[in-house]
Amino acid sequence: MSLREIIETVESRQKRLTVFDPPSERIVEQLREYFASQTVRIEQSTTDSNLSGYAVLSDSDAEDEVLAAVDLRHLGDPTDDADVSPFAPIIEHLDDTTFTSFDLQQMMAATREVEDRAWRKGEGVLHTGFQRTGAITQQEDVYADLASKDLDIHAYAAPAPGVPEIEGVTLHQEDTREIAESWFVVFDGGGDPLDACALLAEERGDTDEREFFGFWTYDPEIVDEILGHLTERYAVTV
Repeated sequence: MSLREIIETVESRQKRLTVFDPPSERIVEQLREYFASQTVRIEQSTTDSNLSGYAVLSDSDAEDEVLAAVDLRHLGDPTDDADVSPFAPIIEHLDDTTFTSFDLQQMMAATREVEDRAWRKGEGVLHTGFQRTGAITQQEDVYADLASKDLDIHAYAAPAPGVPEIEGVTLHQEDTREIAESWFVVFDGGGDPLDACALLAEERGDTDEREFFGFWTYDPEIVDEILGHLTERYAVTV
């Protein structure tokens, strides 16, 4: 299964957020804004009075299994900055969270989350797709620090001259479309499935705008699937 096929598989596992008798139309607009970059389908319903004033997250691929619910009547503005999101109970169930349009800043923030987990764990396997060799140069110090840990690190980019050699990092220059178009950071958890995580995205549209479509996940099975593809396709020993 290619990297694109993995993205499409995760994308198909869509979650639905149903808002039952919302306290105001404004809160529905705020919900749409809050989850705008994610493929969470938001619907409204007035058919169940027992759930009046609630937002309920369900899994459309599992016979609409209810995953979480939040009482909208006791929430502040969901767009407010806060240490803990008012939608934390919902976000916790979005382990395979897809996004429709992430820019470079958002991609870097998500990348740092995976890299930081690998750093804190200090062991395991980390695979990073940089797309372009210039990106490796820009992140040379970051990956030199990561390589000081007991990590087996593999970096990927399309072929180009002048790629820095980073001690402890195995570089794979691959002339394939998916390596040129895919941004990924995959950590196997260092022996603990609970620490496994990955970011995988495909660059789409105008190259000047640099927008990405993909997902991040804490599901060890999906992490293994990505690593399995990289191993089989590019003959990497992990």
